Amino acid sequence: MIPRFAVVGHPNKGKSSIVSTLSEDAAVAIAPIPGTTMAARTFPMQVDGETLYELIDTPGFQRPREVLAWLHERSGGAADRAATVAQFVAAHASDPRFHDECELLRPITEGAGILYVVDGSRPYGAEYEPEMEILRWTGRPRMALINLIAHGDHIEEWQRALDQYFSIVRVFDALHADVSKRLTLLRSFGELHPPWQAAIARAVSALEDDYRRRRERAARAITALIVDALTLQLSQRIAEDADPAPVIAGAQARLRQRLAEREQKVRREVEAIYRHADAVWADGAPAVIDSELFSSESEQLFGLSRTQLVATGAMSGAVAGGAIDLALGGASLFAVTGLSALVGGVSALLGGDRLGKAKVLGQALGSREITVGPFRDTNLPWVLLGRALLHHEAIAERNHARRDAIVMAVADGGHRANAIEPALRKRLASEFDSVRKEGLRPDDPRLEALVAAALQRQEPSAIADP
Repeated sequence: MIPRFAVVGHPNKGKSSIVSTLSEDAAVAIAPIPGTTMAARTFPMQVDGETLYELIDTPGFQRPREVLAWLHERSGGAADRAATVAQFVAAHASDPRFHDECELLRPITEGAGILYVVDGSRPYGAEYEPEMEILRWTGRPRMALINLIAHGDHIEEWQRALDQYFSIVRVFDALHADVSKRLTLLRSFGELHPPWQAAIARAVSALEDDYRRRRERAARAITALIVDALTLQLSQRIAEDADPAPVIAGAQARLRQRLAEREQKVRREVEAIYRHADAVWADGAPAVIDSELFSSESEQLFGLSRTQLVATGAMSGAVAGGAIDLALGGASLFAVTGLSALVGGVSALLGGDRLGKAKVLGQALGSREITVGPFRDTNLPWVLLGRALLHHEAIAERNHARRDAIVMAVADGGHRANAIEPALRKRLASEFDSVRKEGLRPDDPRLEALVAAALQRQEPSAIADP
């Protein structure tokens, strides 16, 4: 049996936010206007097509005192109270006065558990007691959730009142609860009703596995991007007597553009992995990670500092031939790729060592082949990784109940990649060097495991690998 939970309460207390957060469904309608939810609607939490549990978004109570009076008039005692509630729903199914009460009570009379939501930022009042009494009459397993919609703290008074009506009371910030808090709340659902315990335990396990798989998929996409940065090349044939300079400049620009487009595609993949394909970014937020990839600003914000480049051994092999300049500001973008057949003067035309060197090989039939790439700037993979880590951090833990735009900021001092722990940085640096030496590696499990480890450091302990 799939556990089902009706999320009920006063209008505009965050019921829909609870449903959206716990079902990871951004399609749940959320608005500050009371009455946004007009009818009960079921939202399943699914993993790999299997429904683990269901949440039912419901309208808020409108006439609880009238409903309770009706119940008192017809009930013969505690033994028939649940049946009396079911009679009310049947008797008023077509009565517009009690439309909302019928919508929220029907799934409960059909066997759903109860998640009663209140706003702990507002004072407790006696007007809530009739609806809590109605829910007690249903006899169904019930939990109260103290949500925090605004500033203000009335949790203690709510706790005292709710303890009289509900077997379990929890404080849960629907908009800001991270994955670990969501899983902790889900575990408490199993305490409500013994027959649900096995199903809830399996749901928690399935979700933990699913979160790990999401991290692994995100790591795979980010790894492929970094491997591309370290292996991408472009080749083009030109006539023997053609000027190579504009051809090389054009090829370099295309290579930069190709990597920038690849980075954008990976971000969309990560957003889809975490079910945030429709994420909205605050003004200025995309600019943080969309700053020109090959710029000193991007290096300052996301890459390793020069000190850390040296400390991690990332400079090994990067100064061969004097062709590499550590500044990302348009310099050192292309490696020496077998320079035995360089055409004299090409290096000078490209600005010498500042832009690196391109390979220009003689070909049959009076033509030459120009090859640019791969990228050899020592800090480029760290810049890409730093940008990916910040983007992942903004997306992976974001609640689906949130409708505000995503805000992003880099810590003071920049150099996001510096936050990676030293031992992991050294292993990443070694793997970056290996990719450079071994050439094209579309699937790199060693680097993928290291990137996954970097992503894991952003996650709460509840879903960290043992």
